[in-house]
Amino acid sequence: MSGIILVRDIMAKNVKTVRTDDSAHDAVVKMNKFDVGSVIVTNNNRAVGIITSKNILSRIVESRLDASTVRAKDIMSSPIITIEPDAPIEDAAKLMAQKRIKKIAVIDKDKIIGVISTSDIVKANPTQLGILQELLKIS
Repeated sequence: MSGIILVRDIMAKNVKTVRTDDSAHDAVVKMNKFDVGSVIVTNNNRAVGIITSKNILSRIVESRLDASTVRAKDIMSSPIITIEPDAPIEDAAKLMAQKRIKKIAVIDKDKIIGVISTSDIVKANPTQLGILQELLKIS
């Protein structure tokens, strides 16, 4: 099994979360504070969605909404796409291309333990660039 890179090997482990009833502004503050491009949205400690920078731009900024009055549940992408930590990164890359997304939550026994992004995959294994080039078509 040597040579195979697993999701757990390259995922970001320090996952930032907000609750469904937190404001979009709370999500932005957390993303800026921790310099991350997304936060996982939880309800009763279960992942129910993800808010990315793209969500903020397309659902708040473009619409000129007040981020302090919009709830996280109203702008999150859902259902959240997940992968197991022991999956090969090739599987994560294919899933991202199929679903046209750039981040996947890593779930182990119904608990979020990380997030993996296209950038993580390219940094860890540049040979995956071919699969990920499909994602450039949606950027």
